[in-house]
Amino acid sequence: MSCHYALLDDEALLHLVGPDTLKFLQGQTTCDTETVDAKHATPGAYCTPKGRVVCDFLLCQIDQDHYALRLRSDILEHSAAVFGKYIVFSKAELQPSNTAWQVFGCWGESAREQLHTVLGLPADSGPGEQYACHSGEGFVLTQIDAQGYQFECFINTEKHRELAQGLAAALSPGAVNDWLALQIDNGFARVEAATVEEFIPQVLNYDLTGLVNFSKGCYTGQEVVARLHYRGKSKRRLFHATTSEKLALAAGAPLYSAESERVAGTVVNSALGPDGLPIALIVAPVAAGENVLHLGSPQGPALLFDLSADNTG
Repeated sequence: MSCHYALLDDEALLHLVGPDTLKFLQGQTTCDTETVDAKHATPGAYCTPKGRVVCDFLLCQIDQDHYALRLRSDILEHSAAVFGKYIVFSKAELQPSNTAWQVFGCWGESAREQLHTVLGLPADSGPGEQYACHSGEGFVLTQIDAQGYQFECFINTEKHRELAQGLAAALSPGAVNDWLALQIDNGFARVEAATVEEFIPQVLNYDLTGLVNFSKGCYTGQEVVARLHYRGKSKRRLFHATTSEKLALAAGAPLYSAESERVAGTVVNSALGPDGLPIALIVAPVAAGENVLHLGSPQGPALLFDLSADNTG
C-alpha cells in the first residue's frame, strides 16, 4: 500500500462547546476563527499577554456548537487551565477530558482515496485545499498539506470503533516517528511541555506557516505580535537542522555556539530521519555567522542548519 496511518498518542483534543465558542476563540487566539466551519479548519496559537505561545493547535468543528483544538497531549491540562480563566465570561465552556476521541495521522499518495472509502465520503478528482475538512458521525478528517498527501483524522473510537478498524484494514501501519518527521520537514513547529510560554509566534515561524492572521481584530498578546510584524524583525527564527551523530534531541534542550557559554538556540521538535539520524526544528539567531550550533555546551555535538533558507520573511 502507498499510504500509512498511525495513532498519535502524543496528540489530544481539547473540546469546547457553546454558541459563543468561535467568538471566544476569536478574541483569544492568533487565527481567524470566522473561517472555521464544517468544511474548513484552521491552525492557530494562543499567547500570553506578553505574546509568548502557550500552545499551537488545529481548530475544527466537531458538530453544531462543538469544536476541538488538537494540541500536544503533554500541554493539554495547562492549556485548558489558561483558556478556563477567560471562557467563564462567554456562552461557551470547556468539556472535561474526552479520551473517546483519538487522533490519527494518515499519509501517502493514495491516502486521500483510501480515507474517502473508509469514511464513506464521495470520491473526487483531486486534492482539496490545505485545512479542508470532511466530517460525519464520529469523525473529522482534515487535509494538512497543500498536495493532499497528509491528513489528520479525529475519531470517536468509543462509539465508532469500526472507523478505526477501517483505517487499519485500508492503510498500512506506520510509525509515529515517520509522521513527526514529515511535520518537521513541513516546518510545522509544535509547542511541547518544555517550551510552553518560551517563544513569540514569529520565532516559531508561525507568521510564515499560517498560524497568525494580521488582519483580524485584537486577541491576547496581539499588541506584541503585531508590533514585531510591522515595526521590527525577529532576531531568531525556526530552522531545519541535522546532525551526523546518533543522539537524543529533547524539546527545550539548549544550543550553544562554539565561542560562548551563553545559550544561543533551542531544540523545538525532533524525530529520526530516513537514515536513522536525528532531524530537528531549532530556534537559532538569524544573524549568526555560522550555521552550526552545539547541543548542551559549546563543545557538544554539532547541529547543522541552513541560514540561506527562506525563514526570515
